[in-house]
Amino acid sequence: MGATLNARGLAFGHGEPLFRPLDFACEPGEICAVLGANGRGKSTLLHTLVGILPALSGDIRCHGGIGFVPQRFTPAFSYRVFDIVLMGRAGHVGLLQMPSRRDEAMAREALEMLGIAALAPRAYLSLSGGQQQLVLIARALATHSDLLVLDEPMAALDLFNQQAVMRLIRRLARRHGVSVLFTTHDPCHASLLADNTVLLLPEREWLHGASRTVLSEENLKRAYDIVVKGIDIDDRGRQHRVLAPLFDLRGPDAAS
Repeated sequence: MGATLNARGLAFGHGEPLFRPLDFACEPGEICAVLGANGRGKSTLLHTLVGILPALSGDIRCHGGIGFVPQRFTPAFSYRVFDIVLMGRAGHVGLLQMPSRRDEAMAREALEMLGIAALAPRAYLSLSGGQQQLVLIARALATHSDLLVLDEPMAALDLFNQQAVMRLIRRLARRHGVSVLFTTHDPCHASLLADNTVLLLPEREWLHGASRTVLSEENLKRAYDIVVKGIDIDDRGRQHRVLAPLFDLRGPDAAS
């Protein structure tokens, strides 16, 4: 089997290309992060890859379907959580047919994988932002696609649920061969989770490669205009690299 997602010479943006043509592939079982400052074009890139926006030029090929998790979703009606997740099975339900018992079982399984089965009868719009994000991830899981594309999946989550989602992403990739592409503002998420990273830089530049190489202090300073230090820590005999921003709270005009 070839790459789950393959982009070649991809130019994307709203009328004008945001970056020089982009080349990258996401292999089966690979986790890839897209990292960059606010307004750099992370969501625009994802929307182009999943077909919401047309590519300005270049070629995008996807094998096995896409499960997409947007940053925000506001349904037209007050659906139950279970119904929102069941929508993930829409591509498997024939025209004028109702979801089968198997479809319903897969929706329940997706809720259980995220530990939110108790939310099934609740109105989606009554949930907190973090709970809604977990429901959207469950909906994407219910598609049983070979590729999951998640737009800032941890942004609205507390630390415990960030850990739960990162564990789930790793399990899907390592045990089930699912390819995962996600955007994030936090380089630590990319460092801990992603095999490879696409780093969006100023002046239409980008980098793509192994996360440990791309997420260097020099590259992150270019991306965010702030110093980010890499710290290697020992966790019960396992080495982890944590990326810590050095925030300067004094400001440029502070006296001390």
